[in-house]
Amino acid sequence: MYTLHYSPGTASMVVHLALLEIGAPYQLKLVDIDKREQFDDEYLKLNPGGKVPTLIIEGRAVYESGALLIILAERHPEAKLIPPPGTPGRDAWLQWTVFLSNSLMSTYRFWFYPQELGHQESPPDIRAAIQRKIEGVWDRIEAHLSTHGPYLLGKEFSGVDLMLTMLMRWSRNMPRPATEWPALKRQADLVRARPSWKKLYELEGLKEW
Repeated sequence: MYTLHYSPGTASMVVHLALLEIGAPYQLKLVDIDKREQFDDEYLKLNPGGKVPTLIIEGRAVYESGALLIILAERHPEAKLIPPPGTPGRDAWLQWTVFLSNSLMSTYRFWFYPQELGHQESPPDIRAAIQRKIEGVWDRIEAHLSTHGPYLLGKEFSGVDLMLTMLMRWSRNMPRPATEWPALKRQADLVRARPSWKKLYELEGLKEW
């Protein structure tokens, strides 16, 4: 039994999707970030960074969504969320997972939380620079998917596609959302058609794509 400390639509989304894909028993514990529950003393004992998600694995609190995706995929190889060890597919999977974590997740924090850059609201030039950086990542992934898609690893879906689609969702209210890139939209449509995506929306009460 896993326990996922989550907040709807946040970085916990990829971990929740992975749990649904795996089919392992789990329970959810809501962390209300609007009430800043991520900074409650009890939660900080689990995750000193005051962020979601946190996953309880055999009594241990583990965090960082990219790491949790890797851990779950490796603990449940029968779900085929990750290619077998020692294969080129495994290397590519790990490469994309780290790339998405480093290039997009950290940059999004500056888009959504300008106070981390010392501003209540980012100045226009900084906001434009953040937007360009995010769109540059979409350009790179679009080129890859156009040639090697429809998924990041080619013809076969894998767990890293869950992370990519979650990150695409975060762009939905940006000046140019990721779905304006055709190969990215195709990949997102395929993932959004999966039972895990539909079930997550039901469980987390999400509305917007």
